Amino acid sequence: MKIKITALGGLNERGKNMYAVHVENEIYILDAGLKYPDDKMLGIDYILPNFDYLKENRKKIKGIFITHGHDEQMGALSDILSEIPDMPVYATAFTMNIIQNELKEDHVEATNLTVIEPHKIIKFRKATVFPISLTHSIPGTVGYVINTADGSIVYTGNFVFDQKMLGPYKTDIGKLAYVGKQGVLCLMSESIYAEKEGYTSPNNRIYGEVRDVLEQSDGRILFNIFDSQFYRLQELLSEINKTNRNIVILGKRLENTINDAIKNYYLDFDVKKMKGFRSLNDDRTVVLISDEREKPFSNITRIIKGYDKFVTIKEEDTVVFASPVYEGMERRATKIYDEIAKIGSNLIIFSNKKYLSNHASSEDLMMMINLMNPKYYFPVIGEYRHQVENKKAALKVGMNEENILLRLNGQVTFFENGEIKETSEIIKTDEILVDGKNTNDVNEVVVKDREMLSENGIVLVSTTIEKASKKVLAGPEIITKGFIYAKENVDILKEAEKLSLAVIQENITKNHVDFTKIKTGIRDKLGKFLFKETECKPMILVVISEV
Repeated sequence: MKIKITALGGLNERGKNMYAVHVENEIYILDAGLKYPDDKMLGIDYILPNFDYLKENRKKIKGIFITHGHDEQMGALSDILSEIPDMPVYATAFTMNIIQNELKEDHVEATNLTVIEPHKIIKFRKATVFPISLTHSIPGTVGYVINTADGSIVYTGNFVFDQKMLGPYKTDIGKLAYVGKQGVLCLMSESIYAEKEGYTSPNNRIYGEVRDVLEQSDGRILFNIFDSQFYRLQELLSEINKTNRNIVILGKRLENTINDAIKNYYLDFDVKKMKGFRSLNDDRTVVLISDEREKPFSNITRIIKGYDKFVTIKEEDTVVFASPVYEGMERRATKIYDEIAKIGSNLIIFSNKKYLSNHASSEDLMMMINLMNPKYYFPVIGEYRHQVENKKAALKVGMNEENILLRLNGQVTFFENGEIKETSEIIKTDEILVDGKNTNDVNEVVVKDREMLSENGIVLVSTTIEKASKKVLAGPEIITKGFIYAKENVDILKEAEKLSLAVIQENITKNHVDFTKIKTGIRDKLGKFLFKETECKPMILVVISEV
């Protein structure tokens, strides 16, 4: 039997998880996530894995199997299904509800969505797929076991071992051990917290910190929290239940999420404590604020700037950031913290180092390896340094180094008859940068232009030439935006005009104006001059009019 595994996203990065497992001529896609841009990717809302591979291999793909309802694992589905509406998608009931809400919000119609139950086999011709309940910060999380004639391919997604997380969060350790005894060819396990010693639990719990905030704060409390961090939401709501405080939820999406979860018994909270906007200024109120998918910190930023029509942060408020900051968002988060400090509010930040998210630390990873007892181990989900640390954890529990697979997106791992084989095959991978609803025209060149404009500004060189005589009638005039202050740099701008005029005259004859050489010449000479004078490289645009 021939089996191939490759990552379309998720290796050497945080987010954008999408993995393809080929079993003979059948393809199984594991997760379809997005990632958030860092502060340098100006104007970009989120980033998707390029899914041309899915379109090209549509007939071979048996389905997309989603582990849980976080954007890093399922955030690309709306875009994929908008182009391939009949692509089969499999997920647990809770995860599928999130997917359907996202599709409805994005006006995408999908025709092949299947709700699965943990521990019930899904049969295909070459393989079967077996979902296993795992513990993460959101209900309905599963890992997937792809059973083949040569052994199982096991994909954990995100997980943690925490004995206190029960019900829809509980890991079925017995099923994991059973799969391990049946023979695992390759285990694909997450890497994000691989460098952290010990187990993640109990450092993933915030009950005590929330209790202290509620007891020690006299006035109104504003909690900024991700609506996808369900278990953290439950911890917060459980502690509020014990007090005489009420909650007001800001944002329709967060309100719908909490109401649906309470209705379906995924969250436990006294609904009598849920109040309307009239209670926003009550000292006993806890205000819950979440972010929109495309714009982290968007809602709290609007409130800080005074644009929100319902709430304004006051000096006597306590503002709590209860969710971890995405990598690359640290600078933006710091600016927000500073703005709150200027208002004078009491600012509390739950440290990422002290309060961990529900990802597997080194001991969790080693326990999973021991349960699975895989022949080959494939660290996935995380930056390359995280994958390396994951490898170190595998070595500690006796894995052979040559059987630990460190890969990059697009590299193919090939097994034949249960043994790894050398292959030079590479699958083309890329990113789709999404700006608003636009996924077609935004690429790295556009982002680089935005970065250049933000850092060095723009210089516009404008001139008018008479069409008949080929004489310069006006200009060249130099206009700058975001580069230098014109009134204090008159000499530089006059010299720039002279250089530009010289280039124009060099490329004009009685019968011809070489517009291309004028534009490239001005950009070259003017660029070198301006860098020499200012050590900045502004974007230079040349506009030539003929009359």
